[in-house]
Amino acid sequence: KAVAPNGCKRPMWTKRIYVFLMSQRRAKRQKAIENQINRLGNRTAKLRALSRRLSWYRLVIFLIGAALVFFSFFWISENLAWFSAGTAFIIFSIIAGYHHRLAIGIRRHQIWLEIKKSQIARMELDWEKIPGSILQLPLSDLPFEKDLDITGSRSIHQLIDIAISHEGSRRLASWLLQKFPDLNGILNRQKVIRELISLTRFRNRLLLNFRLVSGAQLEGKKLLDWLQTEPPSKSMKTLATISFVFAALNIALFLWHQLGHIPPYWMLSLFIYIVFYLSNLKLLKHFFDVIAQLDDELSKFRKILKFLETYPYGDNNNLKALCTPFLEHATSPSRRLRKIKFVSTAIGLRMNPIMALFLNVAFPWDFFFSTLINRYRAEIAEQLPQWLNTWEKLEASISLADFAYLNPDYVFPEFIPDGGNPDQPILTAKELGHPLIPADQKICNDFSLNQSGQAFIVTGSNMSGKSSFLKTIGVNLCLAYAGGPVNAGSFQSALFRIFTCIKINDSIVDGFSFFYAEVKRLKALLDALRVNHPLPLFFLIDEIFKGTNNRERLVGSRSYIRNLIGQNGGGLVATHDLELVKLADDFSDITNCHFREDVVGGKMVFDYKLRPGPCPTTNALKIMRMEGLPVE
Repeated sequence: KAVAPNGCKRPMWTKRIYVFLMSQRRAKRQKAIENQINRLGNRTAKLRALSRRLSWYRLVIFLIGAALVFFSFFWISENLAWFSAGTAFIIFSIIAGYHHRLAIGIRRHQIWLEIKKSQIARMELDWEKIPGSILQLPLSDLPFEKDLDITGSRSIHQLIDIAISHEGSRRLASWLLQKFPDLNGILNRQKVIRELISLTRFRNRLLLNFRLVSGAQLEGKKLLDWLQTEPPSKSMKTLATISFVFAALNIALFLWHQLGHIPPYWMLSLFIYIVFYLSNLKLLKHFFDVIAQLDDELSKFRKILKFLETYPYGDNNNLKALCTPFLEHATSPSRRLRKIKFVSTAIGLRMNPIMALFLNVAFPWDFFFSTLINRYRAEIAEQLPQWLNTWEKLEASISLADFAYLNPDYVFPEFIPDGGNPDQPILTAKELGHPLIPADQKICNDFSLNQSGQAFIVTGSNMSGKSSFLKTIGVNLCLAYAGGPVNAGSFQSALFRIFTCIKINDSIVDGFSFFYAEVKRLKALLDALRVNHPLPLFFLIDEIFKGTNNRERLVGSRSYIRNLIGQNGGGLVATHDLELVKLADDFSDITNCHFREDVVGGKMVFDYKLRPGPCPTTNALKIMRMEGLPVE
């Protein structure tokens, strides 16, 4: 029987059946995606073959049409030549239009294929095929960001993140890096994510719509910066009014002259108007640049917002509630963005110098649309922050939902409310695994923390799994607080502040040695543990005081662990020092557990199973002998 550290026993055969069933669910999901990839690949190949044939058809029709026109014009009749040219043009245009639609279809299939291949890469942890993050690291001052591989290369964030905006990616990271998790926020996110899991087409269509119009990442901050930048002059309305007066005066003087009542004074007024226009051309150019940039960035966002406005949400009430800012008809994004597109198109007409001259002589075109874009920009600036905030939450939720979809063997955690049953453990996990370990190599364990004030001393040989187990607990707590699924068979937890001391680096710049950096981290942990805070602290310490000699490390570790227990929190301390296990004899709040190894056929064999009690074996000398080092 497998014994969890808290002493509860579970029959081994039930664990094996559970692991088998979960692996079958995962394999079935992966097989389904691989079948989709095969179908998409075959369909794409057929479409490309058809596209090549259409290219030849277009060339043949062009050559045949040209030959018929030439032959008819010189040897039969001019009318037949024109008829041949018209017929060839119509047939060529029809095929060209169909070819264009076919090219769009091929592009859509390619994007679908890339999305599905990315999903397989995330299931298999094929890091070379998983896009990296462009976020500037670190994102916080929390030690567990680095210790638990939450962000950075080959991190939990990189594995989960499929956001198409910089801000959506950052929002996901902020959910994984919560200093003080909030139960209401977690449960609300869980509800949305649960609904999104089955909406595979909804999630993929958002990615597809964006990537059809842009290959770059959406940057909401850039949009906000453009919208919130003050225009170089606040007198555009005055200038526009003056330009309208000039236009009316020019027309009136021109008509009066045409009727023969006055000399051509309109030429003088037109000259003054042109001088006025040219003197303000630099100011006008600013507004043209703003609208060009704004329309270019909003074009990436336009199809996505239209999709969210028109999507039939059905019974997915939590998702619909999240997307409410996109569904209000009076302030819907499509109505606002349609105005921006109208102004952009109007300004685009005057990019031709001759057209610009014609439009502005007859009507103050540039001044009018510059004033209009100022007004529309103010309207968009009021709504865009809310749209972007909602979009960031939706993107982060979609990333976690996709993560849950690709890992059907994961479960959503249950949370123990503050002031719950005092006899209930504050953290219980069964079949707990690490999501960054490949499924075929992963060994899962049970763990339970009964009450605040307890500490576990985890002993074991080198490479036996101590550090990985500490990270396993920490990573799954971060996933739970983000609102996502955890790599476990079941998971119940109270809310904790997380503090880790796993990856300590010395600092040449600050003049800190490794040991001093570790001492500062452990002091900060102890201070956080002693704080009178509603949330208990969950600590994870790996190889305590490893930066000093054996005697001082043992003395310091004993004293430190004695000060960990009985405080507002609990956690685990991994160590090689077997002397520390004796603390459990003197303190009931300290529990020993361990990982072990066996030597089979002259090789070290690890089963990575967590067992109760102190570790009975060591392997440092065995490893040295196996690698050919002299050992007395």
